[in-house]
Amino acid sequence: MSYVHPSREEIKQILLDSQTIAVVGLSDDPSKTSHMVSEAMQRKGYRIIPVNPNATSILGETSYASLKDVPVPIDIVNVFRRPEHTPPIAVEAVAAGAKVLWLQLGISNEEAATIATEGGLKIIMDRCIKVEDSILLPHGKK
Repeated sequence: MSYVHPSREEIKQILLDSQTIAVVGLSDDPSKTSHMVSEAMQRKGYRIIPVNPNATSILGETSYASLKDVPVPIDIVNVFRRPEHTPPIAVEAVAAGAKVLWLQLGISNEEAATIATEGGLKIIMDRCIKVEDSILLPHGKK
């Protein structure tokens, strides 16, 4: 299977339709990119659910060890992990009933894309959710 990026309009619609973003690999260190991006998305009105087995709370939200532990519906699974770690995350995202698997800038994995797509998820790879949101929804989700 060869991966094709969703159009800008599709990405904009995904962002408009989404409320809850589970962030796999969200660091509790404010100097890390995952923390800065997630904090910015939280300020834009998204609910950020940290998925980090080494933290109890990040950005004022309870942190979960894995996606299967998240007790609320997930719209987007945003991933800050190395590409080789993404296929099992894709399996968990499908099992959790997420709508979108989003691999951050610099992260892509065809196997993860196939797993997500075959599981009914939309897939976005090698794009920064904060950048896309800023470009496509500069004034927020109004």
